[in-house]
Parts: sequence; C-alpha cells; structure tokens
Amino acid sequence: MAIGSRIGSWLGDRLPLAEIRALAAKKTVPIHRLSPFYLFGGMTLFFFLVQVLTGILLMLYYRPSAEEAFESVEFLMTTVRFGWLVRSMHSWSANLMVYFAFAHLASVFFLKAYRPPRELTWVSGCVLLFLSLAFGFSGYLLPWNQLAFFATKVGTDIAGSVPWVGETLLHFLRGGERVSGGTLSRFYGWHVAILPALTALLLGAHLLFVQLYGMSVPPKKEREPGGRSMPFFPHFALRELFGWTLGLAVLAALAALFPWELGEKADPFAPAFKDIRPEWYFMFMFETLKFVPGGEIAGIEYEAIPILGFGLAGLLLVLVPFLDRRVVRDGRSPGFTLLGALALVYIIGMTAWGYRSLVPVLVVLATAVVVWVLSLGSASGSGGGAG
Repeated sequence: MAIGSRIGSWLGDRLPLAEIRALAAKKTVPIHRLSPFYLFGGMTLFFFLVQVLTGILLMLYYRPSAEEAFESVEFLMTTVRFGWLVRSMHSWSANLMVYFAFAHLASVFFLKAYRPPRELTWVSGCVLLFLSLAFGFSGYLLPWNQLAFFATKVGTDIAGSVPWVGETLLHFLRGGERVSGGTLSRFYGWHVAILPALTALLLGAHLLFVQLYGMSVPPKKEREPGGRSMPFFPHFALRELFGWTLGLAVLAALAALFPWELGEKADPFAPAFKDIRPEWYFMFMFETLKFVPGGEIAGIEYEAIPILGFGLAGLLLVLVPFLDRRVVRDGRSPGFTLLGALALVYIIGMTAWGYRSLVPVLVVLATAVVVWVLSLGSASGSGGGAG
C-alpha cells in the first residue's frame, strides 16, 4: 500500500473524513443571473487570510512603543528583504477586505438573503463588518506617523463627544487623557489579539450558518419552477479559487506599483495637519460631521446627534431581518430596498465629496460592470446538476 493511502487510512480511522466528504458532495450552489454575487463573501475571506499571513510576518519586526514603533516599521521597509512589499500587501489587503465586506453586505441586503431562516447569518455578517472597521481604526495608529497620530486624535475626540458615556469611552480608547504610547500599546493589543480572536470565533459561526442554511436564492427566482444548482466541489470552488487568484494578482500589482508610504514620525507637539482625513470607509461619517454647526441643545452637543444617528443606523442594520416582516409574506419589501438604495447613494456620494474625486463612484461602477458581465455567463449556462 502506498504511503499516501496508509496515511489516509490512518486519518480515516481517527477523523470523520468520510462524513465530511459526503457532506461536501451534497453541498450545492444555486445557479441564476445573480450568482456572481456569491463570490463577494469568498473574496472577503481571502483578503482576511492575507491580512493574517502578512500581519504575522510584520509582527516579527514590529515593536509597539512610541519610542520604537516608527523606527521598526522604517527598518522593515528599508532593510528587511521584501519588507516594504509585505507591509504594502497588508495595507492594501485591509482596504480590499473592507471594500468586499461592504459589497457582500449590500448584495445580501438587496437580494433579501436575510430572510428566515438566515437571520443569524445576517447578524453575524454585520458584526464581522463592524469588526473589520475596528481592525482598520486600530491598525491605523500602529506606524506611529504624523497622519495616523492626528487622525487617531480626531477619531477618539469624536468618540468622546457621545452623550453620557463619551468621557469614559475616550479614556477607554486612549488609555488616558491624550493619545500617547499607552494608546499605541492598547491599539496594538486590540489589533493583534482581541479583534482577531473575536473575528475568528464569529467567522467560524458565520461559516457554520452558511453551511447549515445554504446560499439564499432571490425571492423572484425562488418562486420560479425548475431551479438549477451546481455542486460546490469542484465547480463553485474552482470559480472561487479563480477569483482568489485574480484578487492576489490585483493585490500584488497595487502593492508593487503603489507602495504604502510611511510619512514622518509622530510628534505630539507638532502642529496638526490642515487636511486630516480618515480611511475611506469612515469618510462619509467624517464629512457628515463637517456640516454640523457648533453649539448644543438640552446639554447635548450638535456633533453628538449624527454620531448617535450612525450608531442607531448600525443597530437597525443588524435588526433588519426582524424588522422587515413583509419580505417573509410577499418575498419583497420595496420600502427597505428604497432605504438601502438611498443609504448606498449617500455613502458613495459623501465619500466622493470628501475626496473631491469621482474615483469612489468609478470603483463601484466598475464592480457593477464586472458582476454584470459574470452574470451573463451564469445566465447563459454554466452547467448544473439537479438541486
């Protein structure tokens, strides 16, 4: 008996490999014009895995202190072989992960894939998106450069303006009265330990829910007779792998052609930047706050009102499956669809306004075109077994 067969036989006696293979053989994916939207979740997972791998490599050289953080990143980029490329891939993959997480959430929302029994799949996905944003916020400070220092100061100041709990929240984020080395150590702990642990647990639960309840079919397609499906292994898995290959190629090109800059070391006594900007996924909130005048009402600052509004919007987003009851009865909910479309237009528009550029709009349009082209291929007939 070949050594491979002997190892397989030994593992088969100790692990439920036969049951796993049988389960994988039964798993199918629906085929319809909107099937390409299923790829967004896998792309988000891929860039998260890139984050984990490149983050581990960066940890080998990074030193989380105000005295050494900037120098350690500078050493990594200038002396360590391919260190600049690893850091660039880490930074670009973080942005791509958040982008595909937003795209995945939007596609699930508009396809009404949160319908019963997939409420927990939706809730866990929303929380994973919030954790992705927390990764971006906590990792932004770690290079300890000027832009990150003052952007973190502004971001924590905004959190400090939340009514009733703002001061406590500010001290919790900063670890003191001001942004300091203690803040850096605290953000590092969140970024490399607490958030990854929470994400791993929640990601496991999210994937489990997807396995239990399968991939949702749009309500209109669900009512049509003769629905088709394809085996997950190997058909859909190969499509996903092809998407991961393209994602890796795009990531490598971005990292090599547009390496992530380091800037100047943070100096708490230096004047603040005139045009401080957060990461793009916070831009719509940041620009909204710029339109709020100074002053207060009933002891609450005007700036706190949109902050509370964003918090309420996040809560309502999580609760969508429990609020949208019409979709259960009729398979459609034009009211929620309209609200989602308005929110999407607002987010894209305010982001474009913040950068004074149409690039965010063009990126979204390019994604829509790619999905449309892929949908033509799905509709014209990728083979399919019986569902």
